[in-house]
Amino acid sequence: MPELPEVEVTRRGFADRIAGARIESVRVGKPLRWALAVEPGALAGRGVLGVRRRGKYLLVDLDAGLLLMHLGMSGSLRFDTALPAPGTHDHFDLVTSRGTLRLNDPRRFGAVVYVEDEASPLARKLLGGLGMEPLGDGFDFEAFHAGLRRRRAPIKQVLLAGDVVVGVGNIYASEALFLAGIRPTLSAARISRPRALRLHAAVRDILARAVERGGSTLRDFSNVDGQSGYFQLEATVYGRKGEPCRVCATPVRMMRQGQRATYFCPVCQKH
Repeated sequence: MPELPEVEVTRRGFADRIAGARIESVRVGKPLRWALAVEPGALAGRGVLGVRRRGKYLLVDLDAGLLLMHLGMSGSLRFDTALPAPGTHDHFDLVTSRGTLRLNDPRRFGAVVYVEDEASPLARKLLGGLGMEPLGDGFDFEAFHAGLRRRRAPIKQVLLAGDVVVGVGNIYASEALFLAGIRPTLSAARISRPRALRLHAAVRDILARAVERGGSTLRDFSNVDGQSGYFQLEATVYGRKGEPCRVCATPVRMMRQGQRATYFCPVCQKH
């Protein structure tokens, strides 16, 4: 599933190129997770002001309204001036004066939704429960620590939930907890202030490095130019069950938490 780094890599890949464009037409293919919520033809003629990100949502600001885009489990976006004819899994085309933005999504859990603004009921439903952005100045440590202290669930599950901090997906949660030296099963409420400081820094560091490496391509993620990400190649614990820890050489272990695989070092992450 594309997580925050993959979505941010996607945004950076086309945001500057599409800004200032005029929408010429919209093509909608097979139904996605949610309906577009507007007649496709009604978007023709509108201008694209820019592209933002909130969690794993891309917000395409128009001169009237905005599009909320989500890549779902298997989605990816392409942007080019000369894309081939739509294929079986190409479910949305935003044709603009500067190129076509196309959503490819084999599993169709992604979505493109039109809303009038972020105050609209649908936008509040999708975005209202999201936690702090980890890569911006708003990732406040005190709020982060307070959020952890309110949760008795295992810290790995709390990171994945997204209501304290957004975008720490499965691979990045395992990597951040390893970097901070925290066992994934530890109750979030029991994490001390010094260890919370390490985790706060680790989350920011891991996600920033993942963006620099183009995200992670575990199955089918690619950026808007069709290129894969490489962060998974330098993971310290994720996907390395039985291999030696890069710090202490103890075999990396894997366990299941909420049906998701968690990788950790039993020595470096004792507590």
